[in-house]
Amino acid sequence: MEKSRRQFIKGTASLAALSGLGNSYAFGEGIRRDPQLKDELQICMSYFYGMQPQKLALQRQMGVNGAVCSVSPGMAGVPGKKPWDYETIQGLKDVFAKEGLVLRVLEGPPTLEKTKLGLPGRDEELDNFITFLKSSSRAGIDTVCYNWMPVISWHRSQVDKRGRGDAFVTAFNYEDVKDLPLTEYGEISAEKMWSNLDYFLKAIMPEAEKAGIKMAMHPDDPPIPNIRGIARIMTSVEAFKRMLDMHSSPSNGLTFCQGTFATMGEDIPSAIRYFGKKDRIYFVHFRDIIGDKWKFEESFHDNGKTDMYEAMKAYYDVGFKGPIRPDHVPTMEGEENNHPGYGILGNLYAIGYMRGLMEAVSKSS
Repeated sequence: MEKSRRQFIKGTASLAALSGLGNSYAFGEGIRRDPQLKDELQICMSYFYGMQPQKLALQRQMGVNGAVCSVSPGMAGVPGKKPWDYETIQGLKDVFAKEGLVLRVLEGPPTLEKTKLGLPGRDEELDNFITFLKSSSRAGIDTVCYNWMPVISWHRSQVDKRGRGDAFVTAFNYEDVKDLPLTEYGEISAEKMWSNLDYFLKAIMPEAEKAGIKMAMHPDDPPIPNIRGIARIMTSVEAFKRMLDMHSSPSNGLTFCQGTFATMGEDIPSAIRYFGKKDRIYFVHFRDIIGDKWKFEESFHDNGKTDMYEAMKAYYDVGFKGPIRPDHVPTMEGEENNHPGYGILGNLYAIGYMRGLMEAVSKSS
């Protein structure tokens, strides 16, 4: 008992001494961790709305050192540069490094709208994208999360639905969007979208291989056939199999967004094992939903439709060691709902839940 007491006092004093070091010390390096979890998945937090001081501090205190962000010259401190310039990518890496964090994934790369739609100017977009890949490689970033949803990206018909305990969650109901007018681009068929994707893969995958970049395709969210006349094609496990077969490359993989695959009605652990055994899962969005692709709401990580323990076990079973982040969390009491799905408190809850699952899986295997 006395020995335990002395160890506690000694540890408390050490943390107190470190508290004055500010950003020169990465808190995650000093927190005691079970040796079994030393090489666990790379937990990250996302920064799509600037460098949020409270979030950064809480992340360090949780011992989570991975970061994910979109490509923003302003956030990188080089507002005059282009998103694909080396100075932008290196600048982003540097701003996180100053906070004791490691930038692991670029989610939201330079625009590909013309390429996705098959419009004039797409070759210039592709040239810029290749420059972006080279810049990312030079800066030491090897994972890029992108999607094939032009004009209308991830979409919800409600962002303030009341969930458990009256937390705000985002929701989708096809009835709310089925009669909306076409966009300015009119009808774009699934065949056209597949053709445009093939054009992209042929141009980009050889360059991504040279640069050592893992291209992680995010599924269409929601995974319905079309919205406002624009077809959605990345809507099933079979669609991802087709994409991978179109261009066999170690750079051609996916972001396994659990919530989106769950809305598809796919068996999550089985899908993880299928793509994981092929070493094609490069990034994970760990989240869950209630419902199906036609009508669903996002949930807390512990009250959705997926067996999250079995999902986490599947990642361990296939040897996945890459970046993973919580996604689309509820907005909780005391928070503004200015950025639906990206509240701080929901992320803290999710990371604690994920850590518990990781430890349970690790110690049971």
